[in-house]
Amino acid sequence: MSAGRNGDGRVVVTGMGMMSPLGHSAEETWERLVQGVSGVGCVTRFDAGSFSTRIAGEVKGFVPEDYMDRKDAKRNDRFVQLGIAAAK
Repeated sequence: MSAGRNGDGRVVVTGMGMMSPLGHSAEETWERLVQGVSGVGCVTRFDAGSFSTRIAGEVKGFVPEDYMDRKDAKRNDRFVQLGIAAAK
């Protein structure tokens, strides 16, 4: 999502992006939300065995190289990769 000031103090939203456990776009996420799909499941990104809860809402099927070159993907943490993907 990008937003900016238009000079009179109001914020103008020019787009909306999203990476969520329900989808890799705002449209896909909304559609699955309306259908009642849950994005919560077993944790797969790390060993959650030492935690009392082993479920979470993870963004699955995310391939950073679909949104940036391999070098940039390697150099950035996952939260940065997700943010860049959402902004595209």
